[in-house]
Order: sequence, then structure tokens, then C-alpha cells
Amino acid sequence: MDNDYFSIDAILAENQKIQCTFKVDIPDMGHLAGGSDRDIKSLTKAPIPIWLAYIMLFSDWADFTIPSPFGTRVRNALKAEPRSVKLSNLVGAGGLWYGFGKMVMDILSEEQANGISEMLTKAFKGRLLEVIDQAQHFAALGPAGGGGPSTDTAQSFREGLDGTERELFALAQESAKRMKRWHEGNDKARR
Repeated sequence: MDNDYFSIDAILAENQKIQCTFKVDIPDMGHLAGGSDRDIKSLTKAPIPIWLAYIMLFSDWADFTIPSPFGTRVRNALKAEPRSVKLSNLVGAGGLWYGFGKMVMDILSEEQANGISEMLTKAFKGRLLEVIDQAQHFAALGPAGGGGPSTDTAQSFREGLDGTERELFALAQESAKRMKRWHEGNDKARR
């Protein structure tokens, strides 16, 4: 995912909210906390979009806690079996878990950012082979598809893919289809 101003993925990732605790009173901004209060009082907790949280955090007006999609529970689940975690369910807006993780890393200390980076990298590596394997498998099945319990497991896995993984899945599936057509065309030419 690019950190480009015009990147839809970056816009969606920056729109994710993180829980902030305000350190100071902020007049006339109570609407940010979602309540009917006119002002934000010190120690008020509110979910703030990450694009706005940058300003609040770097101005030292607020602190934040690491979002639950990158917390201990998810980290432990990813360590146990990365393929079993439905990344798309952890964040909204198209399931851009990796993109949101990158945005969170940008506001963390170097040590914390390295921990998130390691988790993202290990999750990606642990899931990539399955993404490519599933893509090639379903490309080989063709439009008829398949049935049975293994298909249900595969469908469940595909539904849990992050947006980046879905893109890779589509590319790998198209690549496998093209390779199959090329191979079949070469076999016919040899006969």
C-alpha cells in the first residue's frame, strides 16, 4: 500500500479509528468525542480517525492505546496459526489490516513499531503460501468450481483475507489461468 495522497487504500487505512485519551481540555471540539458536550475534557476517551490522531498525538494533546487488531490476543493467534485468523474481520473498510498496521507503526516509538512490523511480516509470510495455493487451486477448477467440505474451508479462508491478500489472490489466480491456457495451447500445437 502506498502512502500516496491519491491512494484509495491509504485513505481507507487512515480512516480507521484509534482510541485516544485526551491530556488537555479542548474547547469547542466535543463533537469529536461523539457526545453532546461542547468541550472535550481532560482524560476523556474517544475513538479518533488516525489521520486526525496524528495531529492530536504529535501536539501532545492526547495519548492512544495500540488498537485491538494489533494487541496481544491477535498476536498470539497469529503465532499459533496465521492462516486461521480472519484479518478482514479485524478492521472495517475492506479489511486493510496491513495498511492500518503501517499507519499505526508511523505513530509508535521505534521499539513498538518494530514489534508491529515483525507481526505484520510474519503474518504475511505465514499466509502467503496458502493465498497462492488457493488461487491456483481455484483457477484450475475453472468456472464449474467444486463442492464438499474442503471448499467450505477454502471459502472461509478467502473471506478472511486482507485487501492486500485479496489483490494477490486475484493476480495469482489470473496468472494460473493464463499459464493453463498457454500450456494447453502448446500441447495442441505439438499434436
